[in-house]
Amino acid sequence: MTFENVTVDVPAPAPGALLLAGIPGSGKSTVSAALAARFARAAHVEVDHLQELIVSGGHWPSPDGDPEADRQILLRARNACLLAGSFAAAGFLPVLDDVVVRRSHLDFYRAHMPAAVPLHTVILAPGPDKAWERNNARHKRLTTNWAFLDEAMREELADRALWIDNADLTVDETVDAVLAATGLTAG
Repeated sequence: MTFENVTVDVPAPAPGALLLAGIPGSGKSTVSAALAARFARAAHVEVDHLQELIVSGGHWPSPDGDPEADRQILLRARNACLLAGSFAAAGFLPVLDDVVVRRSHLDFYRAHMPAAVPLHTVILAPGPDKAWERNNARHKRLTTNWAFLDEAMREELADRALWIDNADLTVDETVDAVLAATGLTAG
């Protein structure tokens, strides 16, 4: 078999990309995976996994602030946008999840997403107490309580995205709310 006549991109690309943002424990990864599973063709890009690709020299975000960690936050966002553009061109709806708290971070996503790929941004906002409760009940527990990011996120992004309070919603109900809010049609 040869690949000479195989094309990767399709005539009808995906209708955009979806970025699910929120503080740690807000349900981004779980909801993103469930949302992607609702589509015939979709890809879940968990941005934390892009950070894990760095074998040496990686700096994870910390509450103390770290300029190198900040640079790597933008590096992984840029790489997520590159992947999203590639998946969308091939007809797969890219569903990205990331902790996006600052306006400048969201603006970076918007600037680096290919122009042909509209970016739908949804913030999952169950509140800091519910997010911390969920963090403590999951397998990838964080030892740092990032609940303080909730206030900053609400100040910075109040009018920059669609917001869903998913504190009392199941995963399926949250997926339904995301689809209704964005107008994306699963299938």
